[in-house]
Amino acid sequence: QVQLVESGGGLVRPGESLALSCAASGMEVSGLVFSDYPMKWFRQVPGKDRELVAEISRFGTKTMYADSVKGRFTISRDNDKDTLSLQMNSLKVEDTAVYYCYFRRLDEHYWGPGTQVTVSS
Repeated sequence: QVQLVESGGGLVRPGESLALSCAASGMEVSGLVFSDYPMKWFRQVPGKDRELVAEISRFGTKTMYADSVKGRFTISRDNDKDTLSLQMNSLKVEDTAVYYCYFRRLDEHYWGPGTQVTVSS
């Protein structure tokens, strides 16, 4: 069974940095290959829809960012370790949310449980 697990969230002050990680397990057992799938980071604030934050292509050659995080966040992946990362710099109060990693295979959607990021002075 494929599982995604995020880590690295926490409480930081505005202007500080956090590095999130997402570890994918069970890929090989399930017959999947991590590098076959573009990966995404989403975030969600209570009462609002989940928002796409960043996306990375299969081999990391292409990335896309929401305008709200462009220039501050960097998405990356390590296909040898089946991990996805999100480096978040110059954090703002409005970046406070639960952050999720995600990929889709055909009509199957894989989400992690999320990690809380709180930015507060």
